[in-house]
Amino acid sequence: MEVDFSNIKVIGFDADDTLWVNETYFRETEERFADLLEGYETKNKVDQELFKKEMDNLEIYGYGIKGFMLSMIESALELSNNRVPQETISEILKLGKDMISHPVELLDGVEEVLSALVDKYRLIVLTKGDLLDQERKLEKSGLSKYFHHVEVLSDKKESNYSNLLEHLNIQVDQFLMIGNSLKSDVLPILNIGAKAVHVPFHTTWAHEMVSETEQINGHLKLNNLKDILKYLNKH
Repeated sequence: MEVDFSNIKVIGFDADDTLWVNETYFRETEERFADLLEGYETKNKVDQELFKKEMDNLEIYGYGIKGFMLSMIESALELSNNRVPQETISEILKLGKDMISHPVELLDGVEEVLSALVDKYRLIVLTKGDLLDQERKLEKSGLSKYFHHVEVLSDKKESNYSNLLEHLNIQVDQFLMIGNSLKSDVLPILNIGAKAVHVPFHTTWAHEMVSETEQINGHLKLNNLKDILKYLNKH
């Protein structure tokens, strides 16, 4: 796809599964959660009910590990008809704490890209999730020095982006968003008139998937974050 990034002055980066690994750990924890409840339901049923519970709770808990922990506990209680032992609840809490304390694993080329762009563009992080957890991951990652601003959003809808760009005094036509989610990082950005780059991660949370009818053209899709340098270095 031919793209023109000549007017770009500010680049926004998603965090989870764009800068560092995230969804992989959720999938691993879901597997362990299903193992804990194998005496009550099949793995497939446990997975389905947990996802439904997460969706029901998004409005209350938002995104992130803490909300995920609470959804696991609620699911365990419901799937077991409140018969799940206290030891299992304790184990579920431990699963969540293990996720929170997990080392940050940077994705390939992230620091190379950021170091190449930091003197040419204003770089910001725009991510969903729990504020404390995302701040902790950014600190552990060693990437804080590259970013002028970090924003943890409750959601990534058009209004969230528009309000933030206005607040930060960023012109829409000068903004580029880079992320792994078509639903959160690409479609709303294109809809407000900014530019977007999609760098897919090998694992995508079901909530972030979009149907073929929702997918539209107008964005650049790359296999690796490092490839963005080829396009930006033209200008």
